[in-house]
Amino acid sequence: MDQRSQTISSEDRHQEPSGGHQQKLLVLALVPFIMVLGNSMLVPVLPKMMTVMHLSLFQAGLIITVFSIPAGIVIPLAGALSDHVGRRVVIVPALIVYGAGGLAAGVSSWVFPHPFGWIMASRLLQGIGAGGTYQLAMTVVGDMFQGKSRAGALGKLEAANGLGKVVSPIAGSLLALIIWFAPFFAYGLLSFPIAAIVWWTIKEPAGKKSDQAFASYWQGLKRTLTQKAGSIAITFLAGALVLFILFGVLSYLADILEKTFKYHELMRGLFIAIPVLASAISSYVSGTVLQKRLAQWSKPVLSGGLALIALAMIAVPFFAVTSVAIALGILVFQGIGTGSVLPAINTMVTSATSSKERGVVTSLYGSVRFFGVALGPPLFSMAMTHRYVVFWSAASLAIVASLLAWFFLNQQQMLPGPQGGGQVRPAKLGAQSGSSPGPRQHLS
Repeated sequence: MDQRSQTISSEDRHQEPSGGHQQKLLVLALVPFIMVLGNSMLVPVLPKMMTVMHLSLFQAGLIITVFSIPAGIVIPLAGALSDHVGRRVVIVPALIVYGAGGLAAGVSSWVFPHPFGWIMASRLLQGIGAGGTYQLAMTVVGDMFQGKSRAGALGKLEAANGLGKVVSPIAGSLLALIIWFAPFFAYGLLSFPIAAIVWWTIKEPAGKKSDQAFASYWQGLKRTLTQKAGSIAITFLAGALVLFILFGVLSYLADILEKTFKYHELMRGLFIAIPVLASAISSYVSGTVLQKRLAQWSKPVLSGGLALIALAMIAVPFFAVTSVAIALGILVFQGIGTGSVLPAINTMVTSATSSKERGVVTSLYGSVRFFGVALGPPLFSMAMTHRYVVFWSAASLAIVASLLAWFFLNQQQMLPGPQGGGQVRPAKLGAQSGSSPGPRQHLS
């Protein structure tokens, strides 16, 4: 083990969760919950938007894309900034911008007779705010929870993300019954109070901010990324792919339910929530299992979940336009695969570096996740005319990612020391053995 890995292992060994951490985890879980509303709440409303604003399915998909792309660009910048100035001072303003963008989209839809351009601009602003939210909450959890307990905590955080995906299509559908743009106003009404709760609850400890000069910081980051390039690339690819498929399928499903089966907004929201609920439950279960068997199960869970997604993508086009019940049953397996994969990936990504560089690495991972979300709806819109080609192409990508994870992912490299379930290797010759550990560091 090199000196850098020893530093990470030592840091993680000296930090253990406390009861206060569990309370802060509940607060941090509000961040992915509100963030995921950014896209999921609008998915069942897209057909209504198409009708009111006379949009094509591709244009409707851009309402999702224009939110996700700026978020993907901003995320690594927010992560690097948080490594130097702190997580909280980035998360809270980001939540405020996120809410303001949602309110601007709602007001524009209310005031202007042709609001599509204004909605796109407001969604872009909202996406900029989203870039400083969930991934930094994940980073804070990585700072607070160490060793195997990190997997369980990240599983709960991903479950909160999944719960948001469950609630949001139903909430969006109910709000759209009032008026089609009502969901936009929910962002501000929720994000501003959550920003205040995060500000007053999450206090960062001394020693978590990086005091390195930028040149030294980037040199260390480059060294980490170079040493673990293959494994990091596989985890990033898997994270982007599962969300690309999930949001692509959900947008396609919403359109099929409206055009082929003539379901109204609320029924569409309820149907879309079914596979997402399966994802949320499996995220919680996966995080719990990994907390007990992190080293043994991380790679099998990741590879197996991707394989399950691939099987669902192979099967679902046979029933997508003939049987809602069978298609949803198949998509439940996709949700299980998605939910099981994400906690494994999140744990490896947040464990790959020390806390002083964790923000930017976790945020780079968040960027590729957002780009996956951005590409899903417009590309899956082609499934309306080329259903088998789109779904089987997605299945092929999932199979490739599963094989890459199984044969080339070095989970021990991503989970050094206690995270991998093994023992910390002795220090190099010349180091003092039996030295006492440093002081514990907690978020107060």
